[in-house]
Amino acid sequence: MTLLAKVCGLTRAEDAAQAAGAGADLLGFVSHPSSPRHCPDLEIAAPHLDRAVLVMVAGVTEAILDRARAFGFRRVQPHLPATERIRGTALLREAGLFVVLPWADEPGQGTVSADLFLWEPSSARTGVAGGSGQVHAMAFPPPGPFLLAGGLDAESLAGRAALLPPMARSLLRGFDAASRLESTPGQKDRHKVKAFIHTAHTLELP
Repeated sequence: MTLLAKVCGLTRAEDAAQAAGAGADLLGFVSHPSSPRHCPDLEIAAPHLDRAVLVMVAGVTEAILDRARAFGFRRVQPHLPATERIRGTALLREAGLFVVLPWADEPGQGTVSADLFLWEPSSARTGVAGGSGQVHAMAFPPPGPFLLAGGLDAESLAGRAALLPPMARSLLRGFDAASRLESTPGQKDRHKVKAFIHTAHTLELP
């Protein structure tokens, strides 16, 4: 099985085109103004809607649904309050969207169904919602197939994959990277992006 490579935090059309041309399976476009990876013009995702993911922080699901419909996204990564996750995920899936659900590496999360999970550091530890460039302990796996996120680039993929708990290894479907692929915040380094995608696609799990 070839593992997926998701390049997230794309803010420029040229970076999105380069990542797509290098073979990225998923492209993440962040809608969260306080983030250094906020994409001010989601129209740059239009040429890549076959693999584009709307990454959005919101208090209510309807805001994400409206934004996805406005720009034609078929996939969403909703960062929602814990009290909204179950209802919100169901609503987005009922609307025909593919949901990549963030799953923090922390205990006590309620059971929820999603198309794919994104296993990432806890925001309680990093202080931010979503990408932080930090790794996590991989102690609390998602309940379904997932992308591994948190401080990843081409050099770290094999080592992180080797540390996956055996019970989670069979559910790994790929990797998500953002800040470690940048030259400056919000701007991707094409060499790092290309190396990350190639490594993800050729990695053999132990």
